[in-house]
Amino acid sequence: MQVKKMACIVLFLVMIGFPSLGLAQNKETENTELTELKQQMLELKRQMDEMKSKHENEIKALKEQIEKLSPPPPVTEEVKAEEEADYLRKLAESTAGEEEEEKTPEETVFKFGGLSLQKLNPEISVSGDFLGYYRHQSGTRKRTDASMRGLELNFQSYLDPFSRLKATAHIHDEEIHLEEIYFTRFSMFENANLDLGRFRQQFGVVNRWHEDAIDQVEYPLALRNIFGDEGLNQTGASLEWILPKWGKAHQGLVVQLTNTENERLFGGDTLGNPSLLLHYKNYRDLSRDTYLEFGLSGLFGWNDRWNVEKAKALETEYDALGTQVFGADLSVLWEPADRALYRNVEWRSEVYLLNRDIMAPDNSGRDNLQAWGGYSYLQTKAARNLDVGIRYDYYKPDSKGYANVTDASLAPLAYTADDAYRWQICPYVTWWQSEFVKFRLEYDYADGSGMEKPENILWFQAIFAAGPHKHERY
Repeated sequence: MQVKKMACIVLFLVMIGFPSLGLAQNKETENTELTELKQQMLELKRQMDEMKSKHENEIKALKEQIEKLSPPPPVTEEVKAEEEADYLRKLAESTAGEEEEEKTPEETVFKFGGLSLQKLNPEISVSGDFLGYYRHQSGTRKRTDASMRGLELNFQSYLDPFSRLKATAHIHDEEIHLEEIYFTRFSMFENANLDLGRFRQQFGVVNRWHEDAIDQVEYPLALRNIFGDEGLNQTGASLEWILPKWGKAHQGLVVQLTNTENERLFGGDTLGNPSLLLHYKNYRDLSRDTYLEFGLSGLFGWNDRWNVEKAKALETEYDALGTQVFGADLSVLWEPADRALYRNVEWRSEVYLLNRDIMAPDNSGRDNLQAWGGYSYLQTKAARNLDVGIRYDYYKPDSKGYANVTDASLAPLAYTADDAYRWQICPYVTWWQSEFVKFRLEYDYADGSGMEKPENILWFQAIFAAGPHKHERY
């Protein structure tokens, strides 16, 4: 009986234990499956993230390629100006906001101050002008000659942020001629620069250039006859204004007040009255490759001393009379932007008109001289270092019966012939050996009536220069 009770108890405990054991095993299995499922979900999420990142990178790269292939949107001049102004404004703000770091005593370096004085030295350029020629003219015995037309010393230096000095000394044989020396004060007034000193005046275009920098061997015939061989070069003040734009054209005005040291025009001035020059310039782009520039000039001055023939002797009389010279110039340049070093065509023309009141040297009273002339030349760049051109000159003086009175000759402004004139044609070739050296071969033929005999000249010119401002025209 006791054994049966024990057997029943054992059986009951076994029946109770078996379900518990099954449940424990089921829980362990479920936990393993959940862990594996979580790992699978995490792996799936990682793979999806990688695919998403790769897809986004591919889309971004595709957009960048599309933007590169697509033409940029047009940018207006106003947008460009605003962007440039915004950039300059930010640059100024960043510069103003920077504070220089104070050096510690260990970082301070002391230098000998004299070593930096070379920065104060002016820029110096030197140029030489060699001329050789063969001349054939009836009545002229000398046929050939060779000479150094001159040695030019050019000095230039910025004196401070507001001003600059420029000077040119022309040396020929034993003579030293001060061609230019002037001081420029930038922004003296709004949009205006002031020059003080001696300078080649802005009458037209070519008169402003130095002789060794013009496109031919000599200045045009009319310029030399009206202003003299060296052109118009006087001492005084010059004010250059940049005027407001006129449509698409840029405008400028030059006002010059100078003394009257030009002998050809003002050799009879004893009062010291200044001469006044006005020059208006208008510049405009006709296309991307072509520009046009035209100008108007006027020069005004006085003479008061005259040599008058009385009783076969010259006497001096005083009477202040005016002298005026008017001019117009036109320049057109075609130069393709993508081939500017190799191709261009340039056309330049100027006209001069002299109106001068005088006391007639034959004692016939007041009279008036009128002379005029001009030039036109066409030049093209046949290659990068080869210029080919041709210039035509014309000059017509006045006709006066008393023009050849002894010691009071009016030539070359007036001649005794009824219809005096002279013309000249000048084909030329200029070869640039380098930016430092150029050679020119030019043939001049001149003819006319009532002035000089026909003339043939073959020129050879070599111009060589050194320094930072080689072959500078002014």
